[in-house]
Amino acid sequence: MKKFTFGSLLIVLSLVLAACSAPVATENAQAPAAPEATEEPMEEMEEETIQAEAQSIVDIAVQDGRFTTLVAALEAADLVEALQGEGSFTVFAPTDDAFAALPEGAIDALLADSEALSDVLLYHVISGGVKAADVVSFDGQSVETLSGESVKVMLDGESVMINDATVIITDIVGSNGVIHVIDAVLLPATGDMAKNEDEMSSDQMSETIVDIAASDENFSTLVTALELAGLDAALQGKGPFTVFAPTNDAFNALPEGALESLVADTEALTEVLLYHVSEGEAMAADVVELDGQKVETLLGQYLDVAIEGETVLVDEAQVVVTDIKASNGVIHVIDSVLIPETRTIVDIAVEDGRFTTLVAALEAAGLVDALQDEGPFTVFAPTDEAFAALPEGTVEGLLADTDALTQVLLYHVVEGKVMAAQVVELDGQQVETLSGDSLSVMIDGEAVKINDAQVILADVEASNGVIHVIDSVLVP
Repeated sequence: MKKFTFGSLLIVLSLVLAACSAPVATENAQAPAAPEATEEPMEEMEEETIQAEAQSIVDIAVQDGRFTTLVAALEAADLVEALQGEGSFTVFAPTDDAFAALPEGAIDALLADSEALSDVLLYHVISGGVKAADVVSFDGQSVETLSGESVKVMLDGESVMINDATVIITDIVGSNGVIHVIDAVLLPATGDMAKNEDEMSSDQMSETIVDIAASDENFSTLVTALELAGLDAALQGKGPFTVFAPTNDAFNALPEGALESLVADTEALTEVLLYHVSEGEAMAADVVELDGQKVETLLGQYLDVAIEGETVLVDEAQVVVTDIKASNGVIHVIDSVLIPETRTIVDIAVEDGRFTTLVAALEAAGLVDALQDEGPFTVFAPTDEAFAALPEGTVEGLLADTDALTQVLLYHVVEGKVMAAQVVELDGQQVETLSGDSLSVMIDGEAVKINDAQVILADVEASNGVIHVIDSVLVP
């Protein structure tokens, strides 16, 4: 399995902007034959730039003689006119030998499917005229292509790699952009992890997330679990979905008996599986941009995304392979199973130790069962210190008056699950509580205030909602 590192992907957006704005050289006039492939560093290859200012990228490819398959593919996909347009474009152009190296039948299949063919061809094109010197500076980064998917740029010794293809000739400059010649065809999706990523056949481009997982023995446990939970059909739907997929080894690493217990409890199994799936298609570059943020899953609970050096963590699981593209979304492979929170709001408050007064008050008001229900609820939870700061005798008085106590406690509860990011968006607004009264939300610098209470800890997630810890008691 290929180990994934994100490196400097944190600046991917600036990369794309750079690609879109990179200048196209225009101080050329004639188009001699392209030089033979060279193993010289790209900095030296720049000296061999082919000058063809008066010719478009397509014109150069047609005249060169080493790109007959590429030209035929462009014609079949009806992209010739587009790449003869004003541009500018950067094309990573596979040679005829590169196309010939594809699995038997792949070219014929692509030529018979104009939509798939177009996706593959546009995966070789980026906006802007990006010269060799600029490409080299993108080491470890990703560049968005006209297909909407990204290619990765890597320096390997003196070689420049675009995904798994090596750049063999650089800076063939045309009137509407630049060509860099590569020795392999770039494919916009990956299939079986047991195969080399460049061995994907064209029919894999139409496979769903479940299809891809089912074809890879590394996911046999995951596929079986999806079938048992009745979720395999859902993940073959239109989507798109982002799946953080644990391998068989990840499932085997669960505590003894845990997997067997899940298999025997369909409801619990379903919750665990839904905790690995989010709506939408979040590619690796998108996930990296979420550093320190949360991603909502189909379970309704949130995953924590963190970047530690070159490692991406989703909760406590490490992302080891990224961007396995399916027809209905994307798979990122992780090395451990994600376990959702199973404790209720009350369970967490009881176990925490900082909310003994709050728990006693909930019991006195007969609200424990209510806050153990499905919900979801958002609770602004005062600590024991917050209750202790009330005027002397206040807590005792409330405990002696059930109706008043209930009103105070319900004043700390909002219907629905409102995470910290959503609370911040409520700045200056009123939020209705279960008591029928409203709370004021205010942002004071970096502090979030609920009435006069400050949120000191946010997003303590429970199975039936979320707790935000506050430093004083809210009084309606």
